[in-house]
Amino acid sequence: MPEAALLPTNRDEAWRYSDIDALQGTAPETFEAWEDVRVAEGETWSDLIVLDGGADKDGGLEMRRLRIVLEKNARAELAALVAGGQLGRLEVVVTLAEGAHFELGGITLGGGDTTREIVTRMAHEKPGATSNQTVRSVHWGKGTGNFLGRIDVVRDAQKTDAAQSFKGLLLEKGASVNSVPQLEIYADDVQCAHGASVGQLDENARFYMAARGLPPETIRRLLVQAFIGDATRELADEATRETLLERALAKLEDRA
Repeated sequence: MPEAALLPTNRDEAWRYSDIDALQGTAPETFEAWEDVRVAEGETWSDLIVLDGGADKDGGLEMRRLRIVLEKNARAELAALVAGGQLGRLEVVVTLAEGAHFELGGITLGGGDTTREIVTRMAHEKPGATSNQTVRSVHWGKGTGNFLGRIDVVRDAQKTDAAQSFKGLLLEKGASVNSVPQLEIYADDVQCAHGASVGQLDENARFYMAARGLPPETIRRLLVQAFIGDATRELADEATRETLLERALAKLEDRA
């Protein structure tokens, strides 16, 4: 008889910081299901994914899993907001052919004792492909935001240019964020970069705006808006940028 499927655990690298308790009651087969996207040579694909809990704000796991294959000179752009579920999780695996490009603008939000995370793997398998990932996390209460980003560059994938940028903003002392960049590079003519930082609202900016008569809630909103706006700047489609930012700000106003 085949072995029974098992739920992930924190011993799995990609689930290291997840809320495993939120998986209870989830069918193990859920973690074998993927949405597959193939972008043909020279074509462009884009999507906006919003995980915000919908009507079920007390749900356990809210997850999307995508496998994207980019053929030669294809381009894919993904805008994502993870702001729902006790554990909200977006997983993206991208395989890039020669000259392909992948762009991610991602935001995680959450308070209470929720965990919201984005987990990615960029597989650069041919020369001259590029990828760029920009993720911003805003959390409060005892909320946790995670970004686990892996970049694999095979030996023949020369002229690869891959970058990750992660920043976390903690609105309250009990919140936390985790960033785990992983780079496996076997080619020697590449550019691969990652950056991560965590902080609180800029006190100098708050003082400056308060001195000009702005109320505290307005100041907070403007600073957070500027922070998460970074995640949208490299997205090519203006309507997508605006929608992602609007949905994120609405969720922040709701503070769910």
